[in-house]
Amino acid sequence: MRALPLIVLGLALSGCAAQPPTATRTAENQVKLDKLLAGKAAGSPITCLPSYQADDMIRIDDSTIAFKRGSRVYVNHLRGACSNLTSGFYSLVTRSNGQGLCRGDIAEVRDNQTGTIVGACGIGDFIPYSNPT
Repeated sequence: MRALPLIVLGLALSGCAAQPPTATRTAENQVKLDKLLAGKAAGSPITCLPSYQADDMIRIDDSTIAFKRGSRVYVNHLRGACSNLTSGFYSLVTRSNGQGLCRGDIAEVRDNQTGTIVGACGIGDFIPYSNPT
């Protein structure tokens, strides 16, 4: 009889186990990301993207950006959603520590006409995707 309360407790606790995060990416944005990464394999995350051009950035959704360099793509899952990031009325402005764009740098979403900050988030690790060799 003592085993029954332990089994019930174990089942109850298993319901508290970490569940995968719910996807907030729209189907359209997922297709955009899938096309960008098609045929590529993920590498080990890196903390900094040493040099980049603003034109290299691709906005996937409010919490994901990517930088394309040749055939390699660096995906960054932002820490916190940068609201309105995918709107054409706003720009992503980053503050860097001078070593390129790095994990922990602050990114702000600014209104293109007024310069007003409408959102902010942190830069996460960069996951490189490249064609398998």
